[in-house]
Amino acid sequence: MRAIRRILSLGLLLASTLVASHASAQDRRQNAPGEFDFYVLSLSWSPSFCEAAQERGNSSRNQQMQCGGRPYSFVVHGLWPQYDRGFPNYCERPAPRLPRNIMTSMLDLMPAPGLIFNEWDKHGTCSGLGPRAYFETTRKARAGVKIPDEFIDLQQAKTVSPAAVEDAFIRVNPGLSNSAIAVTCDRNRLSEVRICMSKDLQFRACEEIDRRACRRDQVVMPPVRGG
Repeated sequence: MRAIRRILSLGLLLASTLVASHASAQDRRQNAPGEFDFYVLSLSWSPSFCEAAQERGNSSRNQQMQCGGRPYSFVVHGLWPQYDRGFPNYCERPAPRLPRNIMTSMLDLMPAPGLIFNEWDKHGTCSGLGPRAYFETTRKARAGVKIPDEFIDLQQAKTVSPAAVEDAFIRVNPGLSNSAIAVTCDRNRLSEVRICMSKDLQFRACEEIDRRACRRDQVVMPPVRGG
């Protein structure tokens, strides 16, 4: 019995050593600015965001700006540095100040000041870029993705499958494949389309992002405001 306990103890010690070694290896890179594998460009379906905010009774200034009647469809949620497994965040504390003129320059793509400031603090600081370069990269990434025509001015609620949304994006974006795009959803609405890009903003596969995709057969896309 004593021998069995000794073997078990040795096994636990070895396992804990391996876990500690793995964690140490991860920690050396974790949250180091500029040390990541690829980007995710996250495009939020604004009508879903606004419906969810209304249901929660959320009427913050940011929600009012985005949901106050302007006909937003897909807006940029963010450009997120990623590891092949996991992701960094808040890589500099406190984050370098984001100049207000840079924030206002992004409102056409990200229609809420609070969103822009938060994305800089949480994700931009992990890019290894300064504020201006990071948001210029975000704009280039967005310019590299064409939104399918059927989603630009959606006038009525649309029930779709996540696969159909992916296919629509793939049809109009040469080089984009199913392995580089994922649709996310809440209980019944389409939330976001997430597109994986290399550091030089070329489409690339991303297994972990794909594994976190919406698994529902169908989701609803609420119409754009005024629709």
